[in-house]
Amino acid sequence: MRLTRPMPAAAALAAVLALTGCGADGDGGAAVPETAAGSLEHLAAEAKCTPDLQTDADTIRQALCGKGDEKYVLATFATDRGQREWINTAKDYGGYYLVGRKWVAVGHEDVVADLRGRLGGTLEQGARHGGDGGHPDGHGEHAGHTG
Repeated sequence: MRLTRPMPAAAALAAVLALTGCGADGDGGAAVPETAAGSLEHLAAEAKCTPDLQTDADTIRQALCGKGDEKYVLATFATDRGQREWINTAKDYGGYYLVGRKWVAVGHEDVVADLRGRLGGTLEQGARHGGDGGHPDGHGEHAGHTG
């Protein structure tokens, strides 16, 4: 007979959610790497993107990555609070958000899901507009948002 130590409640809950397929992943069980961290340039390199810098301010650095339907916005923030305020405002426009510590990537659902396989992070969805869950043009209308 093998003895086991009792599992802390949080670890037990995580194990149950993982086994039942419940949780925030929503990725069908695909492996998600540890969430990336670093400068905009470092994150862009991890995402295999040559960033087209759009905003270079003390509070936010923002670049466009990709081409055509694969286009997305990659932004880094000076503070967690600034990041959360930006996301909360940007979500009014709809779309899909891949969120890490002091960074966010915004784009089509499939683009953001693919990025998650390289950058880790958590997926968030903006407000739904009509039946498409966001703007089909890569969210360029709020690419310059710094609020």
